[in-house]
Amino acid sequence: MGLLRLLVLVVLASERSMMTGGAETVGNSSKGFLEFSVGKFRYFELNRPFPEEAILRHISSNVTFLIFQIHSQYRNTTLSFSQTILPNTSGTGNDKGLVFILKPEQSMCTWYLETTDTEPVQNVAVPLSYSERDPIPGGCNLEFDLDIDPNIYLEYNFFETTIKFAPANLGYARGADPPPCDVGTGQDFRWRLQYDVYQYFLPENDLTEDGLLQHMQRMAQVPQVKASAVKVVTLTADDKTRVSFSSLWGQGVIYNVIVRDPLLNTSAAYVPAHTYACSFEAVEGNCASLGRVSTKVFFTLFAVLGLFICFFGHRFWKTELFFIGFIFMGFFFYILITRLTPVKYDVRLILTAVVGSIGGIFLVATWWRFGVLSLCMLCVGLVLGFLISSVTFFTPLGNIKVFRDDGVFWVTFSCITLLIPVIFMGCLRILNILSCGIVGSYAVVLAIDSYMYTSLSYITLNVLRRALHTDFHRAFTNVPFQNNDFIILAVWGMLAVSGITLQIRRERGRPFFPPHPYKRWKQERERRVTNILDPSYHIPPLRERLYGRLTQIKELFQEEQPAGERTPLLL
Repeated sequence: MGLLRLLVLVVLASERSMMTGGAETVGNSSKGFLEFSVGKFRYFELNRPFPEEAILRHISSNVTFLIFQIHSQYRNTTLSFSQTILPNTSGTGNDKGLVFILKPEQSMCTWYLETTDTEPVQNVAVPLSYSERDPIPGGCNLEFDLDIDPNIYLEYNFFETTIKFAPANLGYARGADPPPCDVGTGQDFRWRLQYDVYQYFLPENDLTEDGLLQHMQRMAQVPQVKASAVKVVTLTADDKTRVSFSSLWGQGVIYNVIVRDPLLNTSAAYVPAHTYACSFEAVEGNCASLGRVSTKVFFTLFAVLGLFICFFGHRFWKTELFFIGFIFMGFFFYILITRLTPVKYDVRLILTAVVGSIGGIFLVATWWRFGVLSLCMLCVGLVLGFLISSVTFFTPLGNIKVFRDDGVFWVTFSCITLLIPVIFMGCLRILNILSCGIVGSYAVVLAIDSYMYTSLSYITLNVLRRALHTDFHRAFTNVPFQNNDFIILAVWGMLAVSGITLQIRRERGRPFFPPHPYKRWKQERERRVTNILDPSYHIPPLRERLYGRLTQIKELFQEEQPAGERTPLLL
């Protein structure tokens, strides 16, 4: 019976280890310390009044240095070499690590963990070992507080997320002096090292703590990072240890850097850092919110109009011109008011809607009075060309180094935009129907992004950011493309194809475009004047009708005259 019970316990323990991927999940230790094993992740909870001591025993003699790292979702924890917290021996944050250089014959290390947060903080931590041939992450730090700093420092705003890290140094044996950092620049010094920057996206709409801590395990060690993440760029020792990415609000992203020694064919990983490009603790606009109400209203109305244009835009020509004029004027006005004034977002959005509507009315009025089809179709073609050019730079083509230069980028972007109306110059009706279907259906995609995350909104948002932010040219514009995005892409394609097909079939055999409205109105007016049999001939002119209406309204406010005889009696 005892043997059977032991067998059951062994099976349950093996299943649990398979589910957690080799991580040990424990709570607070009653003895006040936590014992770790090299390469094994451990879950634990830190409380403010109860600091913990982390202990690693039985360190192998071929290990030269250790990196102990601890991660939490958004609450800060402090990791220190000693119980006394000093700036050059400790680090505080939600992704922190320390490098421990081992002494000869040393086989045990200790670290101290604590939090100043009033709420309990769930953490995952792991010690990783490296040999004397491996490069030391942050070994040539001159910028940050720690003597050897393996951490990645992350900053973000609405436009970009920037990571910074300290240069690495060559490895060395226990008890030896570290190689000098800036004595020479040859192959015998740290200048031969290379840095691979990796990016890993969490599942879309996943803001859970458990999800982050599980995925963080894939970004801590070199083999897992190479297998799971996407390498964005490789830096040499001559490059600045600073890389920028476009910020993805509400989307979890983990960054890490692997430093390689090409001569010895060895590598080591920095401490990974993560961000959601938003705050969990903000009262308004936090990570859990789905966006502002003003944004939802604006893009919902815009999507309703876009859906109508997608299926009926060519038939209702003036409505389509209003839609195109709205986009044209609204886009440029939003850039102008954002760059020149500190007006709040909601006010900017309202003003953009007003000015965009004026732009749409102006384009419709221009068509009604002058009837210049080429001018109207140029506007339609430029809007379609703008969207196609945005899609082109949304692909990996947009991350090519030559397009980091703003001049090259905007010239190429403008050429692609102008190319579309030039190609379709001989078939304007096809150009108009394609614009209705593609641009109108994309308005629906933008509305969906107001209610749930989708990467497809960054097709145009990245172009807007580049126009608004002078430093956005240095940012890599990678985005996740997951299940939600495939579904929404299918919806976009289905709407576009359906709208284009329906309009082509319905407009077959009809005139390409409606006649000049002003000329038609003049001909109709002349016909009414000369044809006395036309009932409209006997209708007074507009000016007389308006004057009669005003007279009737004026009589309503005049005082009533008394009834009876008003002429004097004759004698």
